[in-house]
Amino acid sequence: MSIAYLNGEYLPLAEARISPLDRGFLFGDGIYEVIPYYSGKSVGLVPHIERMIDGLAAIEIKCKKSADEWKVLLDDLIARNQGATNNLGVYVHVSRGTDVKRFHAYPENVEPTIFCFTFGIKDPEPVDREKVHAYTVTTSEDLRWKRCHIKSTALLGNVMHFQQGHASGNSECLLYNAKNELTEGSSVNAYIVKDGVVITPIQDNQILPGITRRIIIDSLKAEGSIKVEERIVSMDEVYNADEVWISSSSKEIAPIVQIDGKPVGDGKVGPVWEAAFRIYTDAKFTHS
Repeated sequence: MSIAYLNGEYLPLAEARISPLDRGFLFGDGIYEVIPYYSGKSVGLVPHIERMIDGLAAIEIKCKKSADEWKVLLDDLIARNQGATNNLGVYVHVSRGTDVKRFHAYPENVEPTIFCFTFGIKDPEPVDREKVHAYTVTTSEDLRWKRCHIKSTALLGNVMHFQQGHASGNSECLLYNAKNELTEGSSVNAYIVKDGVVITPIQDNQILPGITRRIIIDSLKAEGSIKVEERIVSMDEVYNADEVWISSSSKEIAPIVQIDGKPVGDGKVGPVWEAAFRIYTDAKFTHS
């Protein structure tokens, strides 16, 4: 049975309990992270922790743990779940805490609820465009809130968009704003490739500052053989791209071969994906 962490205590996941008055339960008032570990080696641990601390500050949750204390906690949780010999994801959830009443305003003198648990994740995909699992997606206007740069636990908008993709037999739902510009997916960042150039939407309040996205951009720029642009991407460009990718901590870089039932490029995983995924794979453990 998985060992979880809840407010200073390690315990079996099935025994973890929170109050129904916890603001994470009542309002989705919290911040979360998902961090992958492969045989005990984390991907992007420090950037994940930094993003979480930034998110907590953005919504004014006062959590006393330092970045170093978070790292010790998460590494310990991985060790308690035999992470040295398994591929595990860690879910980290910090809510504002439990008040004595349901009231919208931030309560005072309430300690945050800190909850973490691990779960199994699959092996990384092969760096081989003939063998990698390819995805299909649908599209929708982005109807979520305007603070998508905050990794909030209030995910109903994302869940509803993901369900659109799932219900239509697809793996994801790519989103676009009122100007017909690509934002991201319901649970992923998004990219197109045109004439060998990797292009991804600029980082603003419309998209999550994805840690995998950051590692991809940093590693491609450092290696130098593949040009990367961060700019506005129209949906016309998406539909006419040579390749389309999505990324997340669990999917890493996933190629898209079909959008709204129509093939991307020639309908096959492209060569730029394979080259980029090789560069990312070589670099991903250096960001921890």
